[in-house]
Amino acid sequence: MSGSGKRPAAYGPLPTDTTEDVRTRGAGLSRQVAVLPVGSFEQHGPFLPLATDTLVACAIAREIAEAYPVHLLPPVAIGCSHEHAAWPGTVSISSVTLHAVVRDVAESLRRSGVDALVLVNGHGGNYVLGNVVQESSARGENAALFPAAEDWETARERAGVRTSLLTDMHAGEIETSILLHAHPEMVRAGYESADFTADDRRHLLTVGMSAYTASGVIGRPSLGSAEKGKELLASLAASFGPYFALLTSGDAPGKSAGPGRDAAAAGSA
Repeated sequence: MSGSGKRPAAYGPLPTDTTEDVRTRGAGLSRQVAVLPVGSFEQHGPFLPLATDTLVACAIAREIAEAYPVHLLPPVAIGCSHEHAAWPGTVSISSVTLHAVVRDVAESLRRSGVDALVLVNGHGGNYVLGNVVQESSARGENAALFPAAEDWETARERAGVRTSLLTDMHAGEIETSILLHAHPEMVRAGYESADFTADDRRHLLTVGMSAYTASGVIGRPSLGSAEKGKELLASLAASFGPYFALLTSGDAPGKSAGPGRDAAAAGSA
């Protein structure tokens, strides 16, 4: 911290901490908590960038870092986006690779004295993150996956988002609102008339997104607004409180059995 101003938690998707900031912030905590945004690089229709899920995860993580003494990490920007492979620009890694990357990050953090890891997931297709947390919990380590579906539902209601979580599947009201608030310069014209819904997607994993939408959009982006995006992020930051309390309490796994992580509920937008 220099002068009397507050140090920004991040510049864009990148944290601004020095090593001394991390040391000072964790000095009074029973357990330090790191926050790792995990996104994707996949199509989001003609009006949102390929990096949308990563930008959303970073916006949530930044909001958390401004409200809680956590160690904010740079994002994992490519995830499991195989269902979007029909669209140019989409890039995926395997679930095995993503699992290994997150585990390596957690092990590295523990070596530097940061014993708990929260995965802030911005992409619904990163299913393996739930397994990462589940397995970490079984080993007595401390981890959480955030936000859970319940956290998104609370945020949706607080922000006045009209589209249900089922309908708002991809490049819809929620993602458009968050980017209109956090990165308005990245939202292109066209979202106002791009609404498309497909609530029955039971064969998505077999046939991919292209079987359900020609544009890549499933949701109602026309309802998005910067104000809704601001309220969504504020609600998610408030919902993070119990996760932080669990991971830093004496009841969290790993307190007596050694450094590690604990599992919490899983979910994503």
